[in-house]
Parts: sequence; C-alpha cells; structure tokens
Amino acid sequence: MPYPRGYLTAASTRQNALVTITDLTVTALGTLGVPTPAGMVGRAWTPGGDAPASTAATVAELADADLASQVLREVRAPFFGVFVAVQLVFYGIAAIAVRRRPGRGRALTATQLVAVVSGGVAVSTFLAQLVPWWSLPNPMLWLIVTILGFAGVIAAVAFAGPWRRHVLGPLTVVAGVTSVALLADVMTGSRLQVNAVTGYEPVTGGRFYGFSNIAFAVYSTGTILALAGVACFLVERGRRVLAAVVCLAYGAFAIGADGWPGWGADFGGVPAFVLGFAIFMLLVTGRRVSPVRLALIAAAGGTLIAAIAVADWLRPADRRTHLGAFVQQVIDGEAFAVIGRKLGAMIGTLGNLPLTALSLAALAFLYLVLARPSEWGASALSRAYERAPALRPGLFGALTCALVGFLINDSGVAIPAMALTVAVPLTLAASVRALQLATPTPAERPSAPAEPTAQNSP
Repeated sequence: MPYPRGYLTAASTRQNALVTITDLTVTALGTLGVPTPAGMVGRAWTPGGDAPASTAATVAELADADLASQVLREVRAPFFGVFVAVQLVFYGIAAIAVRRRPGRGRALTATQLVAVVSGGVAVSTFLAQLVPWWSLPNPMLWLIVTILGFAGVIAAVAFAGPWRRHVLGPLTVVAGVTSVALLADVMTGSRLQVNAVTGYEPVTGGRFYGFSNIAFAVYSTGTILALAGVACFLVERGRRVLAAVVCLAYGAFAIGADGWPGWGADFGGVPAFVLGFAIFMLLVTGRRVSPVRLALIAAAGGTLIAAIAVADWLRPADRRTHLGAFVQQVIDGEAFAVIGRKLGAMIGTLGNLPLTALSLAALAFLYLVLARPSEWGASALSRAYERAPALRPGLFGALTCALVGFLINDSGVAIPAMALTVAVPLTLAASVRALQLATPTPAERPSAPAEPTAQNSP
C-alpha cells in the first residue's frame, strides 16, 4: 500500500518511527489483500506522525532515537547498581540520624531534605527523558545529574510553600507530582517511558506503550500517598465528606487510566491497585478491614480488569492490546501456559539480588527503625501517625498494592523495590518532621532555676 510521507507506526508500538519485525508478515498480507490467519502475531504498519521537512533532519532524528536505545542498554545495569547502593547507604545514615535523641536539629533537617529528594528520584527517572542525556559525553554521569536535577526541583517545590511545615506537606507534593506526571504521560502516548532507564527498552521489544510494571509501581504508590496527604489536609479542616469524595474520584480515575487500553493498558496492575486503594479508603474513613471485605474487593478488581479486557477483545483484532489478546488466548485454551510463564518469570526475579536486597533493606528500615520505639519513647513513625492519621492508611494501601503487584506480575520483586523507593523515603520525611515538631526548640525549653546569690543565700 502507498504510505504518505512521514514516519511509520503500528498498533503494536503506538510510537512514531517505531515498528516491529513481527508486524511485517501482517503488513505484507494486508498489502497483497490476503486475509490474515487467526492468531497471527503482529499488527499492520500504518502512517504515523509527520517527519521533519528535510531528509537530513529526519535521519538525525532517527539516529538520535537509535542512539538512545543503544546507550540505554549500556547504562541500565550500572545505573541500578549505583541506585541500589546509594539507597542502602542512605538508609544506614538515616537510621543513625533518626535513632539519636532529639535536639540534633541539623541532622534531622538534612535527613528530611535528602529523604524528600530521594522520594522524587523514581519519577525523575522518567522526567529525565525530557533532556537528551544519551547524546552527551559520559551519558551515565549526565543521566544521574539529570535525574538528581529533576528530583531537586521537585524537592524545592515541596519546601517552597507553607505546606512544608505540615508533617505530610513535602510528601504530598512529591507523591502528587509523581502521580500526575505519569498519568499525563500515558494519556499522551507514554513518551517518557520509551528509553527511560526504568521504562521500555525498544531494542529488547518487551513493551512500547502504557504502564510498564515499574512505572505502575511508582504511579500507584504516588497516587495513594498523595491522596493520604490530601485527605489529611481536608479532615483537619473539618471536611471529611469532601476528603472522601476527592479521594474516591481521583483514585477511581487513576485506576481506570491504569487499565484503559488506550492509556495504561495494564492487566496485572488493576487488581493490585484496586485492593491497595480500597484498603486505603477503608482505613482513612474509619472502617474495618475484614477478610470478607478483602475477598469482595479482590473479586471486584478481577471483575474490573476482566471487563476492560473483554471490551478490548470486542474491538477489531488489529486494534487490540495485550488485554484483548489474553481473552483470545483464554478462548483458545492457551491461558494456563501464559500464566505459567508469567509465574515462572515472577519467581525468577527473586534471583535479582540488588532489587531483592533493596526491598528487604527498605522494609527493615521501615519496621526496625521508623516503627520501633527509640531511646526517648514513641517511635518516629508513631509520632507521624499522631500528627497525620491519614499517613497510616496511605502507607498500608501503598504497601498492599506493591505486595499484590509482586505476586501477580511477571516483573516480581521489581514492583515492591520501586514502590518502596517512593514510600519509605517520603514516610521518613514525614516521620522526621513529626520528630521536629515534638522536639522543643531552645526558646521553648524550660530554663534552669537560677543559682542562689550571696545576698539571698541563707
């Protein structure tokens, strides 16, 4: 078939100038007018976006995209090695700072600042795609600089306004930016995830659009924690009903965007997101979490993603995503083989020692440092719960989502590892702020009784 001037694309990638070899057979058959056999993998190539006016500019743009993919393959493993090592060192230093007696204001302030920056790193790995770091000398260095730059900007906003004085102020800003940025990305074509160090790798060709499992982990965690902050602010002002309405409305939209074929197209994320968000809503509204309710919620999550998948399957075969393709695999009797492969892949991720170590270290820090009473009495996390009661539902909801995501997705341990890199530093920041508010300043401390002078001594 004749193609107009411009880039090619396909329903399998949804990215301009990016098609796959498996699409070639379907494209050739369609060009010859031959019906495509049922079950054939691939989608026909179609016209994409406009290319630059000049051939030289087109070649340069394509070469840059290819360079980004090649550089990504070289820097991804070293980056995660550095990322995990820095996180582990940070948890060790933070444990020392938090466990010391109050009164060391500078140490706590520095810990809170670093924690907020650390909480913004996950979303910054995607925002870094706004800068062509791969085309600069020493791309690994520029990748780290770019990520830290975006995380620093987010942290600056988190401390810029009066909200910085609230226990959940910085947490809400960082989590909100995380949720909104990734939501906007999938709604506009998932451009930030292509060639991102935590996103898609087109050369490998696993996925090209929607939420990857790592992006889902970051997105769901940011969404639930941001809603915890919003709920806390509104409840403190006596607007409990408004808090419930806002959380339910944005949470439902966020979950729908995660599973919708035209946006997130995330099969395994929706049930996990539904369960984690539902636990958050139950706890934040003062309702009891019971086994029966959990079972009903889990069934609702499964029903929701099944309905989305069937709706996708009802579309023409050349427009379906992997959600609709799975429905067809169920019809063809291939579902158990697919589930078995994904289960094997999930179990295999436990052999990823860096991410497994990061998950264990983050959980140990949360439960053995923040949640454990310190030398001066209540734990830092308990103080944060007292000052901001919505933090506990938010943290429980986010951790539940990460755990369920780990169990039902083939990325396995990568999901809790990335979720914890958002949840734990931001929880640390809130806990440190609670310690600061509980620690009297020098002006607030009672002064010692005056020593008797020679004139009034007996």
